[in-house]
Amino acid sequence: MRAARSFVLLGSLVAGPTMAQAADLLFSPAPLQAQPQVQTSSDWIITVKGNLRAGPSYPGADDFSFIGYPSLSFRRAGTPERFSAPDDGLSFSFLEESAFRFGIVGRFQGGRYLEDDRRLAGLEKIDWAVEPGVFVEYWPVEFLRARAEIRRGFNGHEGFVADFGLDIVQKFGALTLSAGPRLALGDSEFTRTYFGVTPVEAALNGEVTAYRPSGGITSVGATAAVGYDWTDQWSTIAFVSYKHLVGDAADSPIVERFGSEHQVGVGLTVSYSFGYTP
Repeated sequence: MRAARSFVLLGSLVAGPTMAQAADLLFSPAPLQAQPQVQTSSDWIITVKGNLRAGPSYPGADDFSFIGYPSLSFRRAGTPERFSAPDDGLSFSFLEESAFRFGIVGRFQGGRYLEDDRRLAGLEKIDWAVEPGVFVEYWPVEFLRARAEIRRGFNGHEGFVADFGLDIVQKFGALTLSAGPRLALGDSEFTRTYFGVTPVEAALNGEVTAYRPSGGITSVGATAAVGYDWTDQWSTIAFVSYKHLVGDAADSPIVERFGSEHQVGVGLTVSYSFGYTP
């Protein structure tokens, strides 16, 4: 049920005329990074992608859920595709011809439902959330990227969150490798939504105690990806990510009783690019 809800919501996000044109959920490229070009006299290169993801059912969970969804991006013909890490948010840059980029970004955060884990009985349901915000990205050298995102949640939570990452990106012919550390922060509104327990919830559940966390660093970890260009049109990307919950998030009775501090995600994307002239 949860995966189906997420599929519909993500599908609508990536299919929208504004955001679908603006960015890519997975792989878009670095300054000075050579990419194979689709041989065409068309004005635009359109890339259609099929994405499969597996990760924790909800923040702090110890079991997995799966989701599949399409995504779409486009760029001017002759323009190299910009690199983006698998865990980047959906973004639109206001500055492209530079080692420095900034713009708007958005993410989707799945909810927490009783069907995810029956042990959650008595805990309040958390709906899915969207997180619009801004990002800044900088390439100090051709193979190193630093990126920061600051976002605000709506619907499921109304807190502020931030993600910081550093990626080493290396291309060997048709093969592209990337890896780097991650740091995530959330304010008290965010941590209390996903990791807090009210006295009423504690009494109804009977397995956890009341808990009121504060904001701060919520996780540290890393993401690694491997991409391969099979032809000028076809490519695949696989990735693995790891988050270790820390601070008040790790001390949550929900995590200690029902979940895990170790949050692992994996994914695969298949892409097809073609030329288009309006």
